[in-house]
Amino acid sequence: MLDSLRLVSNYMKERMSEPATNPAATTFPAPTISLPLGLEILRTYSGALIVLEIIFGGLVWILVASSNVPVPLLQGWVMFVSVTMFFCSTIYLLLFILGFADRINTDWNFVDVLYHFIALLFYFGAFVLETAATAARGILIHNNSTAGCAIPRGHIITILDNRQYNINVAATIFAFVVTLCYACSMFMGFKRWQRF
Repeated sequence: MLDSLRLVSNYMKERMSEPATNPAATTFPAPTISLPLGLEILRTYSGALIVLEIIFGGLVWILVASSNVPVPLLQGWVMFVSVTMFFCSTIYLLLFILGFADRINTDWNFVDVLYHFIALLFYFGAFVLETAATAARGILIHNNSTAGCAIPRGHIITILDNRQYNINVAATIFAFVVTLCYACSMFMGFKRWQRF
């Protein structure tokens, strides 16, 4: 019993003689960033693509909203994706412009690839749904006193006037452009991630 008390006593003396480590003083590895911080990011291809994603994504949002959303089931997802990705891309770009990316300890190259992959999937789905909503246009046929509707193949029929149809065509084109921008950003981010 005395031996075990001596062991405990010796152990306690050794522990008390060691300086206590401050958990706040623990160092972490620096974040992995291959993109420049500040306004310099706008001079890179990746920064320019993010700006294009924001601009064309905003145009998709505006165009779909101005068409009065004739097919809410399909175009609701398009609106959700365009609004969400508009704000997410803006926040993502601001993290680099304001230098906050340097303060957050993470592998930014991996985050870049993951973010653009998820955005690419969402926007590709939005592009397909916007294309389907636009292609399902029924054409009104007027003959003297009767009116009819030429129905396209498929299960979805939308009656769009020429203005709404043209707006939806433009939204489809811009959704395709944004999808391409996210694909290029993901590819460039993947190349950067492989290098580090």
